[in-house]
Amino acid sequence: QVQLVESGGGLVQTGDSLELSCAASGRNLHTYHIEWFRQAPGKEREFVAAISAKDSSTHYADSVKGRFTISRNKGNNTTYLTMNGLKPEDTAIYLCAADQTNTLPTRLARFMDYWGQGTQVSVSA
Repeated sequence: QVQLVESGGGLVQTGDSLELSCAASGRNLHTYHIEWFRQAPGKEREFVAAISAKDSSTHYADSVKGRFTISRNKGNNTTYLTMNGLKPEDTAIYLCAADQTNTLPTRLARFMDYWGQGTQVSVSA
């Protein structure tokens, strides 16, 4: 069993930055890929970024590439999503998820084993 708790969301203006945190607890955390997803009102949950448990490689959705950075501190079991150059279209609930089953991050919500409760990010124009 793995528990994930997100924090760091808030209301910001276009162009601002935020850093989200995903604190994990449980067993064998080093074996889980950690992925960030987001869900805006009326839209499907979409992949944002992932970091591999295998080699710490990072993966990004095209919409955030060059603006967002995912990183992982294995010492405190926390994964971060640093978001720069925020845009109104980035407004959503951001959720982190853990996946142990697959060899590489899948970027697909249906393959995640555990989810956090989410943190709201709102970007005003």
